[in-house]
Amino acid sequence: MNDKSKQRVAVWLFTGCFLIFSMVVIGGITRLTGSGLSIAEWNVVMGTIPPLNEKEWQIAFEKYQQIPQFHKINSHFEISDFKSIFLWEYLHRLIGRLIGIVFIIPFLWFLFTRQMDKTFIRKALFLFALGALQGFLGWFMVKSGLTERTSVSHIRLAVHLLAAFITFGFTFWYALELVYPVGNQAFKKQHKLLRSILGMLIIQIVYGAFVAGMHAGKIYNTWPLMDGQIIPSGIMGMSPLIQNFFDNQVLVQFLHRLFAILIVLMILQIWLLEKKQLRSRLQKRGMNFLLLAVVFQFLLGVLTLLTQVNITLASLHQVGAFFLFSATIFLLFHYRNQNTAATIG
Repeated sequence: MNDKSKQRVAVWLFTGCFLIFSMVVIGGITRLTGSGLSIAEWNVVMGTIPPLNEKEWQIAFEKYQQIPQFHKINSHFEISDFKSIFLWEYLHRLIGRLIGIVFIIPFLWFLFTRQMDKTFIRKALFLFALGALQGFLGWFMVKSGLTERTSVSHIRLAVHLLAAFITFGFTFWYALELVYPVGNQAFKKQHKLLRSILGMLIIQIVYGAFVAGMHAGKIYNTWPLMDGQIIPSGIMGMSPLIQNFFDNQVLVQFLHRLFAILIVLMILQIWLLEKKQLRSRLQKRGMNFLLLAVVFQFLLGVLTLLTQVNITLASLHQVGAFFLFSATIFLLFHYRNQNTAATIG
């Protein structure tokens, strides 16, 4: 691939990153507003067009009236109420379709104009596979709330969210490979720490989804103690023991708090380590941004808890997770790249 082709493909991938980010943010608002089950069917083509007249709105409302969420929670809804929740889920699905178009059409153009080498074609196909999996997981998640439940499964929500972050991570990494020269792995201590931070972030994302899906953020709305205790009662109240880690609201919130503290300490450790080193300007700025991102993310998490999950704060908290995840990927890339450290100053 020549330099111009690399630039074009990188712009394409960064655009995809932005759209994935947007979709996750809209998805978070969809969940927070209880809108995720407002569209009770999956139609890839015709679902692109929203209801255009009162008759079509009535048909869509009648489909929503058949699911448990309406009967048990929203039976008081008029069609005007339904329209307000329909909007967020429609936007969420629309962005998903837009991502598909933005990925497929430029890919075909790059392919036919031979602007991609075989290695990158394989990477692009891998991203398509991740995108297809994400679409399936989205519908798989929604289906869990259409028969017996009044909300989606928190486990399926976690899988869906994690898949979005993974797709974003690979897309972002491949874009960075085109923008910066690739060298051999270096800075082994920092690279190992960053991998550990990334692993903790992945676990934290999963437990963040558990907290959201189980509404566990609406209990124990104090900080730093939970009901006046460091370790709250009922933390292992389920049997078998393993079930607590997936279905116990108390333990799920406790672990989300604990992992947040551990991540802050790990990032502080690597930031202090780097203060003693002479690195590139890009790496220094990336490390400072990582520290700033984790501090803001931590504060947003605490404020979200104290306000019993204020929608604005909760949405910003999810945005913060993306910035923190992106900063970690960015540094992980650059701390395995000797050429970058040598040439960017």
